[in-house]
Amino acid sequence: MVEAKTDSKVPVVDKDPFDLGILADPFDFHEELREAGPVVWLEQYRLWGLGRYENVHATLNDWETFCSSAGVGISNFRKEKPWREPSILLEKDPPEHTRARSIMTKVLSPVAVRKLRSDFETAAEKIVDEVIQRGEFDAATDLAEAFPTKVFPDAVGLTAHEREYLLRYGNIAFNAFGPRNSLFEASMAEAPEVSEWIIDKCRREALSEHGFGAQIFAHADQGEITEHEAGMLVRSLLTAGLDTTVNGIGCALRSLAANPEQWQILRNNPSLVRNVFDETLRYDSPVQTFFRTTTREVEVEGVKLGEGEKVLMFLSAANRDPRRWENPHDFDIQRKATGHVAFGSGIHGCVGQMVARLEAEVLLSALLKRVKTLELTSEPTVKLNNTTRGWAHIPVSVTAA
Repeated sequence: MVEAKTDSKVPVVDKDPFDLGILADPFDFHEELREAGPVVWLEQYRLWGLGRYENVHATLNDWETFCSSAGVGISNFRKEKPWREPSILLEKDPPEHTRARSIMTKVLSPVAVRKLRSDFETAAEKIVDEVIQRGEFDAATDLAEAFPTKVFPDAVGLTAHEREYLLRYGNIAFNAFGPRNSLFEASMAEAPEVSEWIIDKCRREALSEHGFGAQIFAHADQGEITEHEAGMLVRSLLTAGLDTTVNGIGCALRSLAANPEQWQILRNNPSLVRNVFDETLRYDSPVQTFFRTTTREVEVEGVKLGEGEKVLMFLSAANRDPRRWENPHDFDIQRKATGHVAFGSGIHGCVGQMVARLEAEVLLSALLKRVKTLELTSEPTVKLNNTTRGWAHIPVSVTAA
């Protein structure tokens, strides 16, 4: 897999990190990547790779050297035209990013998120009651997808009912961060139809008067952003705020069902319910990778990276780095998993993570109150994507508490 790079002795990785087999089961590859060195050269794509926690964390927190405005995918916006208008949150740097981020921080304030709890709990209890009556169900589609696609778009103020478009758009957007492989091509075939739907539903007129979307447009009324930028921020919410939460909850349910002893630990100590989500994000990161682009020549661990070069950060590999975590390949809900980089870090860290945590907490709590055992009935089916990791199907059986 690895050989010395002739000009600089940097480890050269000749495997394709976007190979479908590696995307389906990336952890052996991540181990090889971490052990090859702190900085590697990914020969397939002629760019740099980082797999160790210390280096990934440092890169995420140095936006001035490793920028997002050239794209957080493999495409370099300085050289290529993006497939869509870049996100003013995810794909911008200060001062543009600062202006957009400050608005989203106000809209998604702790007070605003706390107001969602009651409605979220009611919805969670209803959906859990429905599925456990069956005894067996698909935890991926019946819970991990169904709950967030109900409560989060409602919180944003989306009035449309065709919520499947949101998941399709998220799949397109995250596949587009990767190379032009079969996943990318299949997604792009859907892009015209789905993008048109999304753009239409992010308009002020398509939103209710009382959701996050209306609050964003209120900032446009105050002259802090333009009407167009307000729609862009709504798009960011409906993309990054939904798909990753669906995958995160799915990964949590899969991990708990695959480790029944952890479910029993949780039943014996329900106060660990918040730990479950953080340990899941560390153990089975919903966002596997993100790119940055160097703004200047920089040295990382003795390796010189040139200006304008792409750097691929393996967030999932960092989250299982034995240099940072003890027994990193164990799913342990009693672990203090704070510090993981599944939500990113620094100024581009996930602005909506409190909402995602709330969704996971209330759904798992509703399940915990009603379910004695939670077990897999057959092998789950992975949901392939160039950037995210999730599960298409998680067949489970439950016994009522």
